[in-house]
Amino acid sequence: MTLTTGHGAVEPGPDQRWSTWPSVAKGQRGPDPRPAWVVTAAAALDTELGVLKTGKEADVHLLERAVPDDPGQRVLLAAKRYRDPEHRQFHRDGTYTDGRRSRRSRDQRAAEDRRSAWGRGVRATQWADAEFSALATLWDAGAPVPYPVQIDGTELLLEFVGTPDDDGTPVAAPRLAGCRPGPDLLADWFDQLRTAMGVLARLGWAHGDLSPYNVLADGARLVIIDLPQVVDLVANPAGAQLLHRDCRNLCAWFAARGLEVDADELFADVFAQAW
Repeated sequence: MTLTTGHGAVEPGPDQRWSTWPSVAKGQRGPDPRPAWVVTAAAALDTELGVLKTGKEADVHLLERAVPDDPGQRVLLAAKRYRDPEHRQFHRDGTYTDGRRSRRSRDQRAAEDRRSAWGRGVRATQWADAEFSALATLWDAGAPVPYPVQIDGTELLLEFVGTPDDDGTPVAAPRLAGCRPGPDLLADWFDQLRTAMGVLARLGWAHGDLSPYNVLADGARLVIIDLPQVVDLVANPAGAQLLHRDCRNLCAWFAARGLEVDADELFADVFAQAW
């Protein structure tokens, strides 16, 4: 709920703030051309609507960005907020970041210093930066990922993937792990994921942690999420191993639902596209 001053000016109410869009630099905004639904007005307010998901390294909140009294400028966003290293439950950084370097050598040295407050702060933002960069590149390449609206420190604002229910309440798309599709949709979903993994491979990447829990089913369309640990297939010595694990995770789920798939065959198809 917004508040009004005695002069009629709108002020943020509880669980609100002014839109952070005007305060972030151009390089911290999503790729052009941006979708028409992105609200860029400085007069917009960000309103907290609740928690969508809690995770090992970040929590995802539902956020409404809207211009008061202008129904045409209203959008729901997923606000992914990374925790600092001391409050994260995910501690396998080295497996994924091997071969990855910060663009600033000063930040790289800080990240490698586990004891300094500066180093902890840099590490807290590295995962958010990595995911934003990966999403922007993948969006440009046509991969089925949420549009990355902006990044501000450890907060990443993303396209909300979901639909309203009968009373208009927003409902996030379910994870693939909880879905029970028929045979035709099951086969189509597998083809979608194989194609998406090929897009990553042609960029030289593997998801690195791909499973039915990191894929959303938005109706008949699948959307891949959670990409902070995206792996360089060339620079990371474990790249091929992690890609093969992605293939095993997905194929096990599809096979358990009756689709004849082979993890080694999927791996060979995807890996070949990286060269």
